[in-house]
Amino acid sequence: MTRGFRQVDVFGDDTCTGNPVAVVLDAQGLDDETLRRFSVWSNLSECTFVLPPTTAGADYRVRIFTLNTELPFAGHPTLGTARAWLDAGGVPATPGVVVQECGAGLVPVRIDGERLAFAAPPRIRSGPVDADLLTTVIEVLGVEPGKVVDAEWLDNGPGWVGVLLDSADTVLGLRPDASGHPGRWDIGVIGPHAPGAQPSFELRAFFTEGVEPLREDPVTGSLNAAAAQWLLARGDATTPYLAAQGTAMGRRGRIHVTAEDGTIWVGGRTDVVLSGTAAP
Repeated sequence: MTRGFRQVDVFGDDTCTGNPVAVVLDAQGLDDETLRRFSVWSNLSECTFVLPPTTAGADYRVRIFTLNTELPFAGHPTLGTARAWLDAGGVPATPGVVVQECGAGLVPVRIDGERLAFAAPPRIRSGPVDADLLTTVIEVLGVEPGKVVDAEWLDNGPGWVGVLLDSADTVLGLRPDASGHPGRWDIGVIGPHAPGAQPSFELRAFFTEGVEPLREDPVTGSLNAAAAQWLLARGDATTPYLAAQGTAMGRRGRIHVTAEDGTIWVGGRTDVVLSGTAAP
């Protein structure tokens, strides 16, 4: 049986400059092992599967897989899935807003032309990072401790440890290595560009999948959402602002952060690059 399939580029400033996500539409009837196998085969940072909603008010339900793990929420897969669903003819119950059901609950996604934006979910873990853990994170990053401004848990599904550095240049100069510290790592790094510059912040996201080497994610919506909550609370940012990610990988990720009535919206361009069918 074939099913609708889209591969969507998310957060790029042009086509194929952001982070791709694979989206399988009409995934009803597929078991967990099939979902995991197809996600691994897709060889992207995330693969999503669209299902009928089970909660009133949702337009669809999504399951989000990395190569080895199912996530309750992730940012660029949320926007990519919404774009794929719309491209396949989906019509939201509320004009201009797609409501996605996922492991983190209901996540509204605003439609603004080629740009979509999701409402940042609350963090499930926040607060300071244990000193011993932070010492290890600094060793993994290979950064001088004096360049670390602050650290905090930025966990809104993916369990990011957020590290604020003194500048975007320091962020871009990182060459992390986790070979001496095996285990699961999700490290998000943020640094400000010069005052008045656009973008305002540079971000990088480093993670491991099981025992595999440390990898870098091109553009990360979940990290940008939690980082925005942290930066605004610290007084380091005001909205609207533009963030960059993927620069060190040759990508041009651009993340638009706005706030309205206490809700932070994380948005970016979404482009359907591949459209067809798949047979997972």
